[in-house]
Amino acid sequence: MALNPLQAPILFDRALLRARQNRALRAGPATFLLDRVAADMGERLHAVLREFKRAADVGTAGDQVRNVLATRVDQLVRVGLPEQESEPLPFQPESLDLVVSALALQFVNDLPGVLAQIRRALRPDGLLLAAMSGGDTLTELRQSFAAAEAELEGGVSPRVAPFADLRDIGSLLQRAGLALPVTDVDRIVVRYDSAFALMQDLRRMGATNVLVERRRTPTRRATMLRMAQIYAERFADGDGRIRATFEVIWLSGWAPHQSQQQPLKPGSAKTGLAEAVKGRKP
Repeated sequence: MALNPLQAPILFDRALLRARQNRALRAGPATFLLDRVAADMGERLHAVLREFKRAADVGTAGDQVRNVLATRVDQLVRVGLPEQESEPLPFQPESLDLVVSALALQFVNDLPGVLAQIRRALRPDGLLLAAMSGGDTLTELRQSFAAAEAELEGGVSPRVAPFADLRDIGSLLQRAGLALPVTDVDRIVVRYDSAFALMQDLRRMGATNVLVERRRTPTRRATMLRMAQIYAERFADGDGRIRATFEVIWLSGWAPHQSQQQPLKPGSAKTGLAEAVKGRKP
């Protein structure tokens, strides 16, 4: 069947993502990354000198963000991202003062469309604040798998999602019609005993491969062992433990309002978030 040229490509199997997130919850989730992002979100919102009466959390797993916002907003609505990209977010136009999302937007097939929907749902001078995985996330694991597969199987299969680039996100915020767009990056390096320990944590995060074009047959044992060996050779510290990079892209933007500064030219958003929100008043 021919694809609609205007339709966003379907990269992620969102039903599978939900199933794996539910499995992680049943098994006992690994929440260290979400815990950090939620705490950071609380600090960033603390710098915004205004009240948020009605807020929405879009797609965040767990209760960490809800707990952080409990004393910051009067009403919080939590919604999951739709499994079908054609399904709109359940928001009325200009009905929200704040929209947040933590480590969920990287699994959206049509990110420009979702950002545009959020923009329509925000009241004038309403704020979007979100965190999502960035392009260098799990770079060590990707390189190790690619090298092992090329060596033993003569080709490379898609294993880790194509995460967004910081500059692309800034452009998407402006494309969605958000004013004063700001992006910045938090790079988190976690150490593990082995690549297999890292992969166990990824399963407990519900963050294993959900690409539509993922490999459907089990990985050969020899390939897995070679991947772990390459990982240890290239990305281990002196004590033998390996490093795993998690890159978190922070993005924010405001629904336009006449009291705001004029928007920056596309691609020129360089101001840090703390500077952008410092001193804003209700």
